[in-house]
Amino acid sequence: MDNTKKKEKKKEVIRLERESVIPVLKSRLIITLANLIEKDSDRDEFLKLCKRVQYTIRAWYNIQFEDLMGLYALFDPVHGAQTLDQQKLSEDDIDELEQSFLKYLFQVMDKSNFKIATDEELEIANAGQYLLNLPITVDESKLDSKLLSKYFASNPRDEKLPEFADKYVIFRRGIGGDKFFGKKIYKGNKKPIKKRIPAEEEQDFYVERIRIQNMELTIPNILSKITIQEPTFERIIVVYRRATENHDEKTDRGIYVKHLKNIPMADLEIVLPEKKNPSLTPMDWVQFIASAVVGLFAVVTSLDMPQADAWVLFAILSTVIGYCAKIYFTFQQNMAQYQNLITQSMYDKQLDSGRGTLLHLCDDVIQQEVKEVIISYFILMEQGKATLSDLDTRCEELIKERFAISCNFDVDDAVQKLEKLGIVSKDEIGRYYCIGLKRANEIIGTTTEELILKARQGQQAS
Repeated sequence: MDNTKKKEKKKEVIRLERESVIPVLKSRLIITLANLIEKDSDRDEFLKLCKRVQYTIRAWYNIQFEDLMGLYALFDPVHGAQTLDQQKLSEDDIDELEQSFLKYLFQVMDKSNFKIATDEELEIANAGQYLLNLPITVDESKLDSKLLSKYFASNPRDEKLPEFADKYVIFRRGIGGDKFFGKKIYKGNKKPIKKRIPAEEEQDFYVERIRIQNMELTIPNILSKITIQEPTFERIIVVYRRATENHDEKTDRGIYVKHLKNIPMADLEIVLPEKKNPSLTPMDWVQFIASAVVGLFAVVTSLDMPQADAWVLFAILSTVIGYCAKIYFTFQQNMAQYQNLITQSMYDKQLDSGRGTLLHLCDDVIQQEVKEVIISYFILMEQGKATLSDLDTRCEELIKERFAISCNFDVDDAVQKLEKLGIVSKDEIGRYYCIGLKRANEIIGTTTEELILKARQGQQAS
């Protein structure tokens, strides 16, 4: 019993917030739900309704997304300066436009269920070591602090903002995990095999962090394979602006939007913008200087002796030089690993940046909204009237039962969309109910996309 308690104490478990994302492909979701409908005619009507819901929601967001992309064209770090010059805008007008862009961007981030990383999460990164063994800090002198400060002053948020929010914002979404399967703790030179754990496999939103420094020094751990595990953020988006280094130059208006994937929590520092080059840690310098002082003292003391032994002096100097060399080469090894991680984050982990990231976010918003609406309508169609709370529970249970995934279903947003579509109503006691499939399709009506598809089919037939 005591041994069990000791082992439990050594476990490092991180509690994670349940998210509102539905990590199921829309096509898989629709087919799965359609197959649950018995009548062929109802199944066909349901599939038609799903298409019309998607087309209609996409049309609702189209204007907003066009405005977002149009504004970003002015602040694209690559071509934005040239575009701004062509517009002949005043500084005040540009300030207003960049704040409008940020407002649109943050709305899209919220709709995509991204959360702003907190100071606590960055502290976890600084406190823990996974692949990165060097202290990483931001060169704040290279980052602009006016853009985001002005935005948050005009658009206060419910959650507490991190200290660095005036210079950059880190959005995160989705929880997964990385595992390393190493040969042994102290033996073996083979590179560990890295394996991702999909977010679907996480249970109860608690993830255990398994690190070598927390393991017991036992014979089985030394001689057998070990597993190192670290929670990850499935998606990370970083937003910032570089500072204008020369005050005589024109203000740099470029806004950077970078999108990365599968970032270990303990290595969150690799996504930081404008990182300083790593150097020896204060502890390394203390060990380095202390070793040199001790070695020098030993040498001087030996020289004062009447019969100084050359071999003793050689042994002392060799020990001191060897220890200092160990510190230096360990740093060089960590530095090489750091450079590899940065390269990997640029090529393997960076999904996109700028316009590509915004397009991905816009599509992601539509996909999530469509899935929420379809699931809510299906529950009301199959299970009858429900209060908002009951509907929320039923939708989460359906996702859990059919797809083995837990999520925090955003029922409020889904019902608002259904009411806007005109296919869901509320009775006198506050329960929601849906219109029949055929009538629902008539209410939404034939969409522009359907007309285009019919026209294409007619051309092909002729």
